[in-house]
Amino acid sequence: MRDVTLTDIFMHPITQKYLKRSGIAHALEVANHSFHLAFKYNVSVDLATKAALLHDIGHYEWYRQGKWDYELYRENDIHAIKGAERAHKLLIRLGESPQKAKQISVAILLHTDSYLPEIDVNRSPLQKVVKLADEMDEEKGGGHHYKQIDYGTALQKIQYLDKLVDQYLPKQQLPHEKTV
Repeated sequence: MRDVTLTDIFMHPITQKYLKRSGIAHALEVANHSFHLAFKYNVSVDLATKAALLHDIGHYEWYRQGKWDYELYRENDIHAIKGAERAHKLLIRLGESPQKAKQISVAILLHTDSYLPEIDVNRSPLQKVVKLADEMDEEKGGGHHYKQIDYGTALQKIQYLDKLVDQYLPKQQLPHEKTV
């Protein structure tokens, strides 16, 4: 039994505010990709889908002269840092265990290299899953953030993903998530 579901997270006003900035359709696609990748990398489908759903909640809107400026974003963005903090606070508020909230938040922190200096990051399997899932939905010029989906359809997709997580989570025999 999970303390917090994807639906709980999705319906929270904080999540709605920030997912609208970064793209609800993108967040759902990344969560779906993470669900499938979790099996390949032997990580919890629960942790993978939660981290994926929330991976971009740290986005700031980079506008210049009233228009989205993708280059300004690429040069100055640190959304993964802000997103990790927001996700941790939100998950704790919703009743997620502190250990899971931390694992999810660190996966969000490391889902992109855009703000990191030129170093190799040694990611855990969960962190790899979220990074790969995000890359699978990426479009040139940040187009993945502009895909549209109506709230009702998005909610149905989240509820369906919740059912899948509930169905497969008890069957997963996972080692405790560690950095490899």
